[in-house]
Amino acid sequence: MPSNDFVRTVSRNFRVLVIGGSYGGLAAALALIDLSQGRLARFNCNPDAKAPTHRIPIQITVVDKRDGYFHLIGSPKALACEKFASEAWTRFQDIPGLRYPDLGFIQGSVNSVDFKAKVAHIVDAETKTSRTESYDYLIASSGLRRSFPTVPQSLRRDEFLKEAREHMTDVKHARDGIVVVGGGAVGVEMAAELKILYPEQKVTLVHSRKRLLSSEPLPDDFAERVYSILRDTGVEVILGQRVIDSTAVDTTSGTRAWKLTLSDGQQLKAGHILNAVSQSIPTSTYLPKEALNEEGYINVNRSLQFSGAIPNAEYHWAVGDLTAWEGIKRCGGAMHMGHYAAMNIHQHMMSDCTGEKPEYQTLQPFPSVMGLALGKTAVSYTPGEGTREGEDLMKSLFGKDMGHTSEFFTWTLWIKTPTQIAVCWNYMRLGEVC
Repeated sequence: MPSNDFVRTVSRNFRVLVIGGSYGGLAAALALIDLSQGRLARFNCNPDAKAPTHRIPIQITVVDKRDGYFHLIGSPKALACEKFASEAWTRFQDIPGLRYPDLGFIQGSVNSVDFKAKVAHIVDAETKTSRTESYDYLIASSGLRRSFPTVPQSLRRDEFLKEAREHMTDVKHARDGIVVVGGGAVGVEMAAELKILYPEQKVTLVHSRKRLLSSEPLPDDFAERVYSILRDTGVEVILGQRVIDSTAVDTTSGTRAWKLTLSDGQQLKAGHILNAVSQSIPTSTYLPKEALNEEGYINVNRSLQFSGAIPNAEYHWAVGDLTAWEGIKRCGGAMHMGHYAAMNIHQHMMSDCTGEKPEYQTLQPFPSVMGLALGKTAVSYTPGEGTREGEDLMKSLFGKDMGHTSEFFTWTLWIKTPTQIAVCWNYMRLGEVC
């Protein structure tokens, strides 16, 4: 079909509603902007890909409880370092890469979605009033609900900076040391970061299982390497013991202190306790049960369309941690899913306009991989390379700012061939005007 006929066919806008403005949601929105303007998506890693031959007018609205983009990977450091805290949270309105005339943001939460009418009911965070938002396509990317200190609980940048400063004050004034409860990914990173930033503080990590990272499908040598690095950093690690009681005690200095009792009767004294045992809860309460599995994750097919028995399922897509998907949930996976969803939504739009059958990209299960920043050292595991560690690995995986704007690193986690891609902020080109 000649391009001028095609343009007449798509003279109307397609309305896209993205629920969640973190890694997956922003990646999907920005890739869809590129494709709709006839460009290759900014995250494209297929050397054989060709740019779209037509433009498709779109209007994208992103709904998020926060007023900005928060670099979740850097949360352990952001809550311990004031300089990094300021860099880790950027308001949406201050991000150059989001200054696109047909990309809008609503700070609020979605209460419900009418799949048949394609309407979302939103509560505005500022006015506390309800509003409706109609859409042609919906991308659910609101992620999981996690508690402090896994993620900050603030919804505005100024509130977050205050929250972070209060946390840092508690750490600095903890005369009896700091106890981190929970030896998962967040717990081990937080313990190491605190010991590096506050070397004078005694930092103790308590984990209820016999090995660290016990809930992750990773080999024992990875967990053992993490344990060794923590000990070398100066963190005291107690395994196989559960904290069964914590009681506030009086101190002559007037500072706060707690007495912790472990399951073997051992008692610890702490000036500050960080509970890194956090059960992540899907934020899918706005969706009908027919779209979810028993745990509240969204059932999707390999194209990332909803697979449940719901009206207009082909116009509803999900990316990131909220999806029922194989593999360890990571920010890189969320961005990769956002890219795939954008490509497939673009294909669906083209099909709606031309009648041609869409050619969907199908996502493969993610392998069990992990990279952890432990102070000055990183440790990683991939099926092809096994367990690795070192300061050079820290630079290549996380750079100087926990993977926020670091330039490049080699990523083989879900791409068939090793590919150089930029990390997070640079990967999504948030610093570049559209």
